[in-house]
This record gives sequence, C-alpha cells and structure tokens, in this order.
Amino acid sequence: MTSPLLAWKRTFAILQRCSPQCSIGGNSCSARCFSETQSVPTIRQVRKQLQVLVGTQKVWSNQQQDRSALFKQLANKQDDLTVKCMKDSYQEAVIPLADDPRIQEKYLNFYNTVRIGKILEDLDTFAVSTSYLHNRESQGQSSPLVIVTALVDRINFHELDIKYDKDIKMCGNVTWAGKSSMEVTMNLHQKQDDINWKKLLGARFLMVARDPNNRGATFVHPLRAETPEEATILERGEKNKQLRLHRSEQSLFKSAPTAEEREIIHRLFVDTLDTKSASFSTRTKPTNSVWMEDSKLKNLLICFPEQRNLYNKIFGGFLMRQALELAYANAAVYCQTRPIFKSVDNIQFRKPVEVGDLLYLSSQVAFTDGHYMQLRVHAEVVDPTTGARDTTNVFHFTVKSSSQGPIPMVRPKTYGESMLFLNGRRHFLEFLEENPEEATT
Repeated sequence: MTSPLLAWKRTFAILQRCSPQCSIGGNSCSARCFSETQSVPTIRQVRKQLQVLVGTQKVWSNQQQDRSALFKQLANKQDDLTVKCMKDSYQEAVIPLADDPRIQEKYLNFYNTVRIGKILEDLDTFAVSTSYLHNRESQGQSSPLVIVTALVDRINFHELDIKYDKDIKMCGNVTWAGKSSMEVTMNLHQKQDDINWKKLLGARFLMVARDPNNRGATFVHPLRAETPEEATILERGEKNKQLRLHRSEQSLFKSAPTAEEREIIHRLFVDTLDTKSASFSTRTKPTNSVWMEDSKLKNLLICFPEQRNLYNKIFGGFLMRQALELAYANAAVYCQTRPIFKSVDNIQFRKPVEVGDLLYLSSQVAFTDGHYMQLRVHAEVVDPTTGARDTTNVFHFTVKSSSQGPIPMVRPKTYGESMLFLNGRRHFLEFLEENPEEATT
C-alpha cells in the first residue's frame, strides 16, 4: 500500500476527499484510500497518548498542576518555530465498532444507529491530537502547549443512519495556521463492505494554543503549502478567518438588522396582530404556528471530575454532546417526529467550565423554514455560593424534520425574540450556502 506521506501530493487536495491516498473524492471511497484498520490507533488510544503527552493528573484535584517549568520550551517569536506542511499533521484514527459489543452499546441509540453526540466527543479529541501533532518538535517529548477548542466552525452531516456495528475511520490535518490558532479539518467515513467506505461528515474546528498554565496565548508552528492544491486549501482557511471576522462585525449584538431583515420582522409582527381590535398590543397566533416562548427546553447539569479534560476543565466534547442531545429533544417535541441533524456551526467556547459548576442549558427553536428548523442552545454556569451567572457556550444546530409536511412556523413576540429569529435565519442561510443541494429538498 502506498505510504500516506509519499502519496500526499495526490492529496487532501479537495477537502471532501478522505485521505492522502484518495483519488476519488465525493461521499464514497474505496479501501485503498485508507491505511489498514489494524495499523491505525483507536480513538481511545489517541486519548491515552494525549494524556501522556500533556502529563494529565491521573486523579482529579482542585489544586491546579504547576507546569511553569515548561515555559522555557516556548518560542519567543513565531519565526523561531519550524514551518510545517500539511502532511506533518495528517493522522487517522478508528472508532472500533465492528467487533466489541461494549463499545457498540456506548455508541448505540434507540434507532439502532450511532449517537451523534458521541461522535462530537471523538471529534474534539481528534482535533486536539491533530493540533499537537502539528506542533510536535520531537517524538516522545512532552508539549509545553495547552491546546483547546476555541470554535467549532462547521460540521456538515452527510449520513443519517450511521451503523453501530461498522468501524468508523477518522482522518484530518491542520489546514490553516495563524499566530496562535489553527484550523483543523476532519472527515469521517464508515466501512460499508470489504471495498467501500461512505462519508459520514466533514468538520472544521478552530484550535488555539496557550501557555503551560493556560493563562495566555502562545505561538504555533507556521504552515506552508507544498502544492497548488494545498495553496488553495490555505487560501480557503484564510477566507474562513475573514468570514468569522465579518460575522462578528455584523453580529446583531453590535449592528442593527439590515433593511431586508427589518422588513421581515415588521411583516411577522403585522401577521400576528388582531385586525378586529385595531390595536398594536393584541396579538393572535396564525394557523400552524408556535410562539417562540413556547419552543424552549431546559436542563441543568452538575459538572463532576469524570467529565474533565486534559487540563482539569470540563471536556468540550461532553458539553457539545449535552447541548446536541437537548436540542434533539427540543426538536423532537416541536416537530413531533424524528429530527435529523444536518449541520452544527459557530459553537463558541467563551469560557471554560470548571469541575463543580452548575451548568444551565437552554434550548429553543429560533427559526423555521419548511421542513427545517434552526435551534440555539445557550449554556451558562452558575456559582452556587453567589448565584452569579456567566455564559460559557452558544451552540447552533440545523435540523430537518422527517415529517411529510412542513413544520409549524416559530413566531417571535418581543424584539429580543425577533433578534433570535434573525440570527437563526442567518445561520440557516449560511448552511444553505455551504450545502446548496439542501435548498432543493
């Protein structure tokens, strides 16, 4: 079999492709696209390798581990670091579902398919591992970096029914690097038979590097392109950065709605007025509609040491799984049928969640269009001794109903709910832009 490194120039050229050996692309690939499963580490082995690399405490303690001695390994400027190429960070891992009933049961849901939330946990682990691989100086050396997930830029799901008894192959690499941040692009495929693999999803995470005590940013290795195809990937990474900046600048927390959006909100308002009363304060709900205030679902979690990550904070993958499963329940109650996750985007990790925190999760349907709905999950921690609240995460999910007809339209009542509606609409339009085939379904 051709070595992944020697075959790299046939590449990850189109990000839809599954591995360096892939020359097919699309959503189906042949067995030659991957290394033999037996030679690829499992995602559990990847986690254990990370624990050794970072020097994780085996037993949780509320005393933070002092890693100050590692500061001397940090670069004073980025130019001191070796410029890496994309093949340096490429890796594969397997979720071994085929032969182990214990693992199958952990991933199995009540539809006899795989729990998407468990996949999100594995993606977060794999993205951290890939980032460390990009910044590795030498084999076996402990890393001075603390690498955390800053943003889940986009996850697009291509397959609804992921088999619980077939191996899943993960592959990915760093596709863009800034001063202290990196974009990690990943693809997951599942074995269909002895020859074919089917693409399950594509994901893009933004990772950031911090100093050994996790108190400030530090430099990551620069990234260079070796081929025209890699140059295109790097350009795409830079474009993604600019899109994130533009999205932040146009946020409804900072800027007023556009003229088109103001027209939409006014029309929604007028549609809910009682024309008989000739009053702006009397509201009526149109047929096949739901008030946004009635589309909420909430949950409270106590954060235990079992859910900690490498740095004694609550694992970001665990938070994503909890948010997704709450959004699933919210969507199922709303559309009264099986909801299908199509995309996750712009999950922001604003603040770490500590062991012992009370974590409030609030999900609501923010926007609907035909069979689609956009859900927003807001996460905040509460200090039980003071009652103080602080937002830690905001999650956005695009979901499709499996019902025959369109789902009820969500209707905002207040100006704040109208902003949530417009924000949900923006996320949905971004989803359609990345997945134009969905606009016709």
